[in-house]
Amino acid sequence: MVATLGAERRRRFHRRTRAAAPEPVATPVTVGRATLIDARPLTGDPEAWLGRADCEAEALAGLAVVNAVLQRQRIVAADPAAHGIAPGQALVLRVGVGAGEEVASGRWSSAVEVVLGTGRRRREAVLSPQERLAAVLSGRDVILACEELALRARADVDAGRWREAAFQLDCALRAAVAELASWAGQGDLDDRIALLVQATTQASEAAQTALIGGLSAEQIAALEESLLRLEAALRARVAIAR
Repeated sequence: MVATLGAERRRRFHRRTRAAAPEPVATPVTVGRATLIDARPLTGDPEAWLGRADCEAEALAGLAVVNAVLQRQRIVAADPAAHGIAPGQALVLRVGVGAGEEVASGRWSSAVEVVLGTGRRRREAVLSPQERLAAVLSGRDVILACEELALRARADVDAGRWREAAFQLDCALRAAVAELASWAGQGDLDDRIALLVQATTQASEAAQTALIGGLSAEQIAALEESLLRLEAALRARVAIAR
């Protein structure tokens, strides 16, 4: 169930521009609320279930379902700018219980707000994205095409879109082998590039399989391992560039 909360829709003006105040007040914005309702009724005391549930896992599982719907909406609407919702982008994540009429209206009898663990924040601290952004903007570092392709592959893997992930990873690995050659001989990149070269064969075979159907469990496991190797190689390249 999806609802829009907050500010009313702004009126459309015929003029393309209008005068802006020197110190404008913040413009109210609308907020979307998506409520995922489990069709399976709870057995026993709902409050007891909420007390023992892994609320973080429940919230992330619900968000994954919402993102799957958004991905389908993106395709049917042919809107390349549409995107999913990262856990950190949500204003609040809640897990709760309620009667049928309550949850159908986006309300609840009892709920908890979920605060995600610090694992993601620790990883961001290690990668120092702000430091690298400054280097990129100043021309001291560059963005590689394989980095964008690797991110797309990661999004597909995390969403369980294995066929799409196979296509993306096939391109990402071949691009990475070519682009990382400029840093060959530095650090341990030679060894990492060699591993990526080996992974390209499996990735190519998986992409060919994906053209006609689903991947096997072995191919999926190899795909995930190859993506981890690619991500590690890209982090090593960034460390060298600093």
